Amino acid sequence: MEQEGKFSYVGIVEKAGEISQIRIFKQYCESLQGLDSFSHVIVLYWLHLRDNPEERNTLKVVPRRHPGAPEVGVFASRSPSRPNPIGLCVVQLSRIDECSLFVKNLDALEESPVIDIKPYIPRADSVPNAQAPNWTLSGPRT
Repeated sequence: MEQEGKFSYVGIVEKAGEISQIRIFKQYCESLQGLDSFSHVIVLYWLHLRDNPEERNTLKVVPRRHPGAPEVGVFASRSPSRPNPIGLCVVQLSRIDECSLFVKNLDALEESPVIDIKPYIPRADSVPNAQAPNWTLSGPRT
């Protein structure tokens, strides 16, 4: 059953690079309280450059960043072309300055809208003995 819901972006990627800056909108700034006690956070963001009918109708892909990968369904990949272009990235939190997060290893472009920020909790987010196909062993982290 299809459902349509509405959500609000909570911020935007202001600077992408070795250290990226995510600006959280003023009305959500209080939501950052306590986040500085975590070394890593999960960033959910909108892949805004892939938000078009062609990319949203992509159902199968050959993961380009993984040499030798077979064609798989888009849900078996991290392709940015997907029905809902949502990106997910675990990043190292360097610091928080007022309403801005400064993070390392963000795989998002400048001006990417940020959907949500969640703390990375090793007990809950790390899965010992998780399995994945061999083709995922080569290529980048994300």
